[in-house]
Amino acid sequence: MPVTYRREGPVAYVELDNPPVNAIGLDIRQGLMDALDWIAGKPHLDRVILSGKGRAFAAGADAREFDAPPVAPHLPDVIRRMEQSDVPWIAAVDGVALGGGCELVLGCQYRIAAPGALIGMPEVTLGVIPGAGGTQRLPRLVGLEDALQMISTGKPVKAAQALELGLIQDVADDVIFAAQEVNAELLTTLPALADLPGPEANEGAVSAARATADQKTASQIAPQCAIDLVAQSSSVDFEDAMQQERATFLALRQGDQARALRHVFFAERAAKAPGWLRDAAAPDPTHVAVVGGGTMGAGIAYALLNAGLRVTVLETSAEGVARAQDNVEKIISASLKRGLINEAKAQDRRAHLVCTHDYTLAADAELAIEAAFESMAVKKEIFTKLQAVMAPDAVLATNTSYLDVDEIAAVLNDPTRMVGLHFFAPAHIMKLLEIVRGQATSDRALALGFALAKRLRKVPVLAGVCDGFIGNRILARYREAADSLLLEGALPHQVDAAMRGFGYAMGPYEAQDLSGLDIAFANRRRQDASRDPAQHYVAIADHLVDAGRLGRKTGAGWYDYTDRQAVDSEVTRIIETESATAGVTRRALEEGEIAHTLVLAMINEAANILQEGIAQSARDIDLVTVFGYGFPRWRGGLLHYADTQGAQAMQEGLEALAQHDPLVWEPSPLIRTCATQGARIAGFSHD
Repeated sequence: MPVTYRREGPVAYVELDNPPVNAIGLDIRQGLMDALDWIAGKPHLDRVILSGKGRAFAAGADAREFDAPPVAPHLPDVIRRMEQSDVPWIAAVDGVALGGGCELVLGCQYRIAAPGALIGMPEVTLGVIPGAGGTQRLPRLVGLEDALQMISTGKPVKAAQALELGLIQDVADDVIFAAQEVNAELLTTLPALADLPGPEANEGAVSAARATADQKTASQIAPQCAIDLVAQSSSVDFEDAMQQERATFLALRQGDQARALRHVFFAERAAKAPGWLRDAAAPDPTHVAVVGGGTMGAGIAYALLNAGLRVTVLETSAEGVARAQDNVEKIISASLKRGLINEAKAQDRRAHLVCTHDYTLAADAELAIEAAFESMAVKKEIFTKLQAVMAPDAVLATNTSYLDVDEIAAVLNDPTRMVGLHFFAPAHIMKLLEIVRGQATSDRALALGFALAKRLRKVPVLAGVCDGFIGNRILARYREAADSLLLEGALPHQVDAAMRGFGYAMGPYEAQDLSGLDIAFANRRRQDASRDPAQHYVAIADHLVDAGRLGRKTGAGWYDYTDRQAVDSEVTRIIETESATAGVTRRALEEGEIAHTLVLAMINEAANILQEGIAQSARDIDLVTVFGYGFPRWRGGLLHYADTQGAQAMQEGLEALAQHDPLVWEPSPLIRTCATQGARIAGFSHD
């Protein structure tokens, strides 16, 4: 039974039981209505204690229902009946109470939470707004400013903060016992939140919330809708506002943004080891070696320390060891300053870390992750040294971003132990982990990669071997197409503005200046020997590097950073000179054309990657582009977005571009197939 209820003396107990997180679907809503009918026929009750079985009170609505028409009973009606019941309800919250779960809490007259409870309304992160009274009850309870903060950002609060806000009345280790002990007479005096007057108007708080939404969730509809509704709680009648809230919720949940955000939500939940690895026995490492203590290696080391693992960072010299120690310590100190860990946890991480140039100290590590300079010779040397000291069944992983995993594995006596674990910087923060399967990679090594991703709370995506794997191969094509637009008539700030307008936090040239132009330059030099001579090569970025313009770290790159980021006339001159040398007559390009061209380039490359089996599914490519490369989450990922446009439109756009450069713009066979069949790219999978 998704909802169980029983009576013990004057107390009725109603428990949500819909594993794993008590998602509020039709069965839960109907079960609560049945419980209300049952309670109405029971005399001499002085309270109803509402709780959730397992690790959650209720983690929100069942989003799987959002693609279908709503079916009664509806949650707003359930909560209104709770409020109007002759018997007062007490919420006993242990675990999470999110979305509709939080709205159920607000429908109770008394609210208690366990110390570890998390309460909030994250609906805007799924492209909707609270749809069962949250925008009206919460501001009546905690005030307009705090309600705006919680609802428009979607950030939940812990029990202690909820108590401070007045969202709950008590924090208790045993929430059921605490609910039993609440004074019965007190309960009869507590009004339903729907019956309270609206909060005092606060235009300053509303304006501040709008500014924050404009900055952090630009182009997204739901946060601004939520702000509108919360603001109305101070001036609009409760029942009228409820009707507006419900209408807004139903309209948003059928919109493109909500569908896209649901797609990412379910894709992330589905990101796990493929079924064919189910029987592979993955080792459970307790000690991991990380080779290289630079920015990436230190981030990987800290992520491992956060997961409770013992970590040995290997360097080549005493100076390198000191630098590695300092790099990890900087992350520990930053985490302390931000309140992410306390001093005891900081000391624990220090105690589990060893930085050394003695490889024999990694002899008992079950896994080694190489995070050294992108040089094939360097990596081969490292793995030769690792296999000499580590156990023959230890898994060896490379964090290479581009290099051939199979060539690296060839130096091993047993190449089956090699797997690619491509982390993204900063590695202790970024959630994506590309797990690269080489030609010889064993199921055991792959299974360890997926198990490690789960332990580190990363989003794992299986990738095959090619230059750049999934993400960096798409990124390289994106940059090539952007450089071609510079040659044709655009300038860096116009390209960046176009991609910010599409939804990226940064454009390609801003991002290059941040990471350093020398990194991409080195990669282009590595590719010189294999580049198709028929492909036109745009050398603008090379001229910047030759001039010492490496980005922010040198004070100049695509932009000038003397004071703040500014358009640089010298860069404009270099671009215009290159256009003239290539015999190109420059033309004005609108932002819409720029964004459309660059997104088409990425979609076409992604379709080829999927067709070739480098990626297993369109869903995986969506995860890579959202979690690793800044593709706007509210567009659902690269190939989800492609499907919203349609394969026919993609093909026509690519064919138009191919008239000028057929080599790089030839539509992917997968796009042609989908256009012919009227199929979605998402339907193609190697799973």
